[in-house]
Amino acid sequence: MSASALISSLPTDLWLGGVQATSASGARFAVLNPATGEELTTVADATAADGITALDRAAEAQPGWAATPARERAEILRRAFDLLQERAADFALLMTLEMGKSLAESHGEVKYGSEFLRWFGEEAVRIGGRFTPAPAGNGSILVTKSPVGPVLAITPWNFPLAMGTRKIGPALAAGCTVIVKPAEDTPLTMLLLGQVFADAGLPSGVLSMLPTSDAASVTGPLMDDPRLRKITFTGSTGVGKLLVRNAADRLLRTSMELGGNAPFIVFDDADIDAAVDGAMLAKMRNGGEACTAANRLYVANSVREEFTAKLTARIEALTVGPGDREGTDIGPLINDKQRRTVTALVDDAVAKGARVRTGGAAPEGPGFFYAPTVLDSIPADANLLQDEIFGPVAAIVGFDTEDEAVAAANDTRYGLVAYFYTESLDRALRVSAALDTGMVGVNRGAISDAAAPFGGVKESGFGREGGSEGIEEYLDTKYIALR
Repeated sequence: MSASALISSLPTDLWLGGVQATSASGARFAVLNPATGEELTTVADATAADGITALDRAAEAQPGWAATPARERAEILRRAFDLLQERAADFALLMTLEMGKSLAESHGEVKYGSEFLRWFGEEAVRIGGRFTPAPAGNGSILVTKSPVGPVLAITPWNFPLAMGTRKIGPALAAGCTVIVKPAEDTPLTMLLLGQVFADAGLPSGVLSMLPTSDAASVTGPLMDDPRLRKITFTGSTGVGKLLVRNAADRLLRTSMELGGNAPFIVFDDADIDAAVDGAMLAKMRNGGEACTAANRLYVANSVREEFTAKLTARIEALTVGPGDREGTDIGPLINDKQRRTVTALVDDAVAKGARVRTGGAAPEGPGFFYAPTVLDSIPADANLLQDEIFGPVAAIVGFDTEDEAVAAANDTRYGLVAYFYTESLDRALRVSAALDTGMVGVNRGAISDAAAPFGGVKESGFGREGGSEGIEEYLDTKYIALR
């Protein structure tokens, strides 16, 4: 399907309990193509009243959905998975148009994102409990699991499909109804996913999609309503902290997948070519616009120049352009604000003494592009060593000892993921234990997997998505004492 045909066929109204509806205000807002800065289309702009309507429907549907046999919930998720496979080309093109990533990256996200529906469909029938005799001999202990209840899921713009399925999949599998507030920059993918669930036979009221240009006006009243039982958020640490504060008033169940400042360590015994391959994945995947992106590349001084030269050659060879253009490796950043952020971080580092090995500037022309960049000789006070870059910028710092590398890697308020390359099993186990992160990639530059628990420590948040752990975020535990 052509881009224009796809855009004209999209659902662009709200999904209120699985039914298309206009906003209560009738207002709409524009969605832009970051490769051109031009409008793709407009979508309905949800209001506080729309949010309460969605919660009305979610609360009404909750008892019936919770009582739906797990096998039926699983089969709906499987049908949604199958429909995503059938419509993969449309979803990939749509993500490229509204977010900017290359078509190859978008197809990868469809594959990854759809797996959460298949995985949690399989997990739905494995929700367990236990029945044991009380140690005192005075009865029995029965433990059961039940759905938390209506969930508010707030998703980011950088992975418009996968960040939705990673929340919707386990919530539906557990028996929870869901209200999704997608990112303002990329609502179209979530609206199209709403169509997939409608076609898969999801009952009325169970799922709503509420794009809005004023998130606080919609999410605030929802979080104040006692019928909402959980909020799950992926996004910046600053917004996550605000949501946790607001959730505290009603002690809402919360899951927070927040910012990252991932170190990528190359030890002196590493396979350098393999490490370069891994760095390309960890740094340049999604144009660097990922919370898992390698932010700080720590390389042993004895191999630093070899690694830097090889990485620079690979990055210089990347083709920058619109994501839907054949041969494009790196698309635009999401918007001009993000491009200004990346520019400021690079300019700060250079002003303080960093050396530009390639890139280092935004090209002229339309769209929100930034040249893939390698910096070395990074000064310790450069802002990009502490702040998320969220762009195609590799910052390389040398080190001499293992302890020095681990200390530098842990010197951050974040703790989402770390990567390192070594040929030593002893070092692999030792460093994995020492790194203060929720996830570690050993000789791997990409670690995300629907079957594995995803999440961080420190200011990267709490809770886990994916794996057998992911469904637990949407379940309450009940203890029943029996004679």
